[in-house]
Amino acid sequence: MDVHDTAATGAARCPMYDGSFAADPQKVYDYLRAHGPAGPVELAPGVDATLVVGHETALRVLQNPALFARDGRRWTALNDGRVPLDSPVLPMMAYRPNCLFTDGAQHLRLRKAVTESLDRLNVTRIRRDVEPIAAYLIDQFSERGRADLINDYAKLLPLLMINKLFGCPAAIGDRVTSAMADMFDGKDALRASDELTACFMELVSLKRREPGDDITSWLVQHSAGLSDEELKDQLVMLVGAGVEPERNLIANSLLLLLDREGDNGPSMQIEDALDHVLLNNPPIANYATHFPVQDVDLGGVVVQANSPLVISFAGANSDPALTSSGQAHSRGAHLAWGAGPHACPAKSPAQVIAVTAIELILNALPDLVLSVPAQKLEWRPGPFHRALATLPVQFSPTPATRMASAYGSATTPRPAAVQQPAPAARVPAPAPAPAAQKPVKKGFWSSFLEIFRV
Repeated sequence: MDVHDTAATGAARCPMYDGSFAADPQKVYDYLRAHGPAGPVELAPGVDATLVVGHETALRVLQNPALFARDGRRWTALNDGRVPLDSPVLPMMAYRPNCLFTDGAQHLRLRKAVTESLDRLNVTRIRRDVEPIAAYLIDQFSERGRADLINDYAKLLPLLMINKLFGCPAAIGDRVTSAMADMFDGKDALRASDELTACFMELVSLKRREPGDDITSWLVQHSAGLSDEELKDQLVMLVGAGVEPERNLIANSLLLLLDREGDNGPSMQIEDALDHVLLNNPPIANYATHFPVQDVDLGGVVVQANSPLVISFAGANSDPALTSSGQAHSRGAHLAWGAGPHACPAKSPAQVIAVTAIELILNALPDLVLSVPAQKLEWRPGPFHRALATLPVQFSPTPATRMASAYGSATTPRPAAVQQPAPAARVPAPAPAPAAQKPVKKGFWSSFLEIFRV
């Protein structure tokens, strides 16, 4: 417990990385809110921060970049060596020269390149890209009559979609998929972050030589003239924003729609389910790290200059002040997409991907039901996300023939690679290599590309 913070707010420092927080984060938000609009937390062992749980205070921070900077190089405790360099939260908080961690003119220049590149996507293209990926994944488990919609679907679809949108070739895409999964699952996060960086440097070099119709090429060609280092860091940011949040948005919305004991989940439209999740169970519950440029008083809670100030989107959304003002159920009230100059630039593509992914699996498996009661599901520990560990479901087994429609003909034979569905998170084995060579283990992305070359 931090004596200074306790004296200032009356609240003890709350850990946000253990199983008890994952099981009931609202308990922590309510506890902190009882002492003020913000309070002391521990994001990981040895990593202290202040968490904003008041809606009005969150908006004040998000909309005031002059007072609340995003540049992690200001972080006093990190600069003083008081933050473990192997901390799992460091890759999510330390400075990178991208539009998430920069301010002022640099931020405007980088954000313009990102937003204008994303604006070149459209609903038709996104749906076109999601459909074969969803069909490929559903074919892997549809004959079993059961699945874990996290590891078999919601986790993999955004990873494969990112590879598609970024124009990743097979080898780079497999490495990106593996590194991103490891980074968000806490498996040697620093090594995974380094691997991701190397992948994107290779991808940028490739797209400078051979541009395509993809986000990476559009960033390379943008008039902002981004350097290779800048391009790499924008891609790392976009992947981080496009994988873990998308996975959780799809999974949390599916949980709501499949929960027969919930209030209205099963009768909801998909778009309404997404809005409900963004308000009540946002995929990224706590993030948007700011560093006050001077000591600042947030409603009686004093936050020291250059110390991490994290926004609780989930805590702000559940602020009783919203209910009393009649805003709680307004689509514009929730802060799941952020606010101010750093608001999420990929809101529209993210929603289209989630709606399409959910629509496709519900149509493919119309009698899909949860295998366990919703209350017994486990949530993954972690300070930033609101993420299910698993989402087990069951349904009537159906033939794995959805890939045929992806070829444009119901009579097209299924590719051999998907004739025998593999277990969850596995891919069809590669053909035996000559004795003098080691067989190369394929990932999901190279297997997917191989099928679409048939």
